[in-house]
Amino acid sequence: MEKTVRLSMGIFGLIICLILVSTITTMKLTKLKDSAFLGSPDVVSIRDRERQLDCLARNIYFEAGHEPFEGKVAVAQVTMNRSTNANFPKDVCQVVYQKNVFMEKVVCQFSWYCDSSIKSRSINNAAYKESYEVAKKVLLEGFRLDIMKDALYYHANYVKPGWNLPKIGQIGNHIFYKEKERKNDGI
Repeated sequence: MEKTVRLSMGIFGLIICLILVSTITTMKLTKLKDSAFLGSPDVVSIRDRERQLDCLARNIYFEAGHEPFEGKVAVAQVTMNRSTNANFPKDVCQVVYQKNVFMEKVVCQFSWYCDSSIKSRSINNAAYKESYEVAKKVLLEGFRLDIMKDALYYHANYVKPGWNLPKIGQIGNHIFYKEKERKNDGI
């Protein structure tokens, strides 16, 4: 008799646990479905994230593939900083492939994209793999260099663009800049 009571209590307890787990799971899924989270533009699909990762890795490779690790991170960070700046597209790939018309000439934000001779070169697998790893660290893990938190522009040290922008510093062969501070005119 005692065994029967224990067995009955065990089965009853198991049924109660299953009902509880099922109810809680259903409630949480319903809450998630009803929340704005799923409709949020900040939610990125796996396919979109992979596309962004590929765009960022290509940009790092073609802009800084043979630079030191910190130089690769800085180039990636400029790309990411632009994607959160109102003056640039919000999507990483749109930032990388952005073109502008300046004095009736098409100008790419990143020079390699407009230079077909660079894109047609064979890829150095080791340098690309490192660029891809840096892209993962920056895009997926949020890895950043503190000094580059405001960096939006850079150029190679052998180029003299004549920019009137505040200089942040130099890493490898790139010189980095931030946006000019805008004066508040009280308007």
